[in-house]
Amino acid sequence: MPRCYLEIGFSFEPKPGSVVLRMRPFLCILILMVMAGAMAHGQGGPPFITDDPGTPGNRHWEINFGWIADHNPGQSYYEIPDVDMNYGWGDKIQLKYELPLAAGTDADGGTGFGLGESLIGIKVRPYEYHTAGEPKTDENMLFSLGFYPQVSLNNPTSSARRGIVEPGPQYYFPMEMTGKLGPISVNGEVGRWIGNAHMPDQWGRGLIVGREFNQRTELYGELYDLQAINRIGAQPKQRQFTLDGGGRQTLDRKGHLRLLFMGGRGLQAVTPTNGEASWIAYLGVQLLLGPKEKEVQGEKP
Repeated sequence: MPRCYLEIGFSFEPKPGSVVLRMRPFLCILILMVMAGAMAHGQGGPPFITDDPGTPGNRHWEINFGWIADHNPGQSYYEIPDVDMNYGWGDKIQLKYELPLAAGTDADGGTGFGLGESLIGIKVRPYEYHTAGEPKTDENMLFSLGFYPQVSLNNPTSSARRGIVEPGPQYYFPMEMTGKLGPISVNGEVGRWIGNAHMPDQWGRGLIVGREFNQRTELYGELYDLQAINRIGAQPKQRQFTLDGGGRQTLDRKGHLRLLFMGGRGLQAVTPTNGEASWIAYLGVQLLLGPKEKEVQGEKP
């Protein structure tokens, strides 16, 4: 499998005489962790690509309305909007259904609109480790592990035939982890996409770190790598290796409505055929609904 590198300099396209460091993925991750040394409470999920083991909570809803862009000179893809609905079935299980209205463009300037793929999933968080002697709340959680199998299905429309969306079905089997080390909180995801006769198998790998400045404002950075494992016919292997930043801003006093935003770009050379995004973006709102949380009563042993 080809090695991925992160180029660090004064621009994404180094000029003669500039200083460029070429580092492997683990060093890239280490740099992001060091940059986040003063950060805490990093969280995955919308508006980011990387997800985390967190769930909405028992009988709680998390509904995201997002306008998403993934631009490549050869073919761009937009969701206008994407509706992502999540329900907490108990405290450690999340049920998901996602459906976008999709738009796609090609190198000839043509644009098509249609119903996107349905994404159905169930997230399970089987393991948590909390601060000893403290109540078992999210604030005292030091490490958690989750699994989030999902299936992407084409709806009975002509969107896949017209090339607006990818042909399905496709299956995704990710593992997600969240851990804290002092002030640092890191979310990681590794998953395998199972393709079909028209779509390759792919590895998805992501890292997100960030800081919750207060109960209303959160900012994060993300490194994500989606890489094809095999080729389909004469098509070159596709890859998206992106770096982005964004966050969430609570808009109301009770914390039911939040603004979601993210922007980033590709870290490798962008061509019309290699699948690398010249830029990506997410702008949306998140609606949080559910019964009022009871105060956790916990005493130290």
